Amino acid sequence: MSRAFRDLEALVGTLRFPPVDSWNPNRVGEIDIRIREDGVWFHEQREITRTEISKLFASILVFESGDYFLKTPEEKLRIQVDDAPFLITDYEADGKGKLQDVVVKTNFDECVHIDGDHRVFMEESTTGNRPYVHIRSGLNALVARSVFYRMANELMMQCSDELVMWSCGKKFVLATVEEIN
Repeated sequence: MSRAFRDLEALVGTLRFPPVDSWNPNRVGEIDIRIREDGVWFHEQREITRTEISKLFASILVFESGDYFLKTPEEKLRIQVDDAPFLITDYEADGKGKLQDVVVKTNFDECVHIDGDHRVFMEESTTGNRPYVHIRSGLNALVARSVFYRMANELMMQCSDELVMWSCGKKFVLATVEEIN
């Protein structure tokens, strides 16, 4: 097991989030906050440059009825998300093939094992199929292109007519040979 894998794995589950699922605010509205597809947050068309502010907002972000909201005990404010609210910026793996364990890291330092609760998947977009990882409560992270290329090179294998990745004993089909060709 590499030190880099141990370091990322040590971060899994260390972030604590407010109990947003138990909050039922009376006020519902909108706020001019946008998350660009590269994970950069904006308020009133100006980039939020203080990472701590974006991390705070990310901790109260929810996905409900097809929309994204910042949710507090008092209010729920709709925001715009261009693609996915998070971006996978790094990963580490331990083991090989079916015995492989993969930990991914988001742009807000949230780390999860790719497993049954945090699956990796491909989704059709206007620019073709794109890779995502489910992070929590309906919130997904787009896998950064450079990270995905590294994953494809190091972690994925062709099984029969499928391109797959294994992690935590789970098989994730990312494409069929037909889709690749």
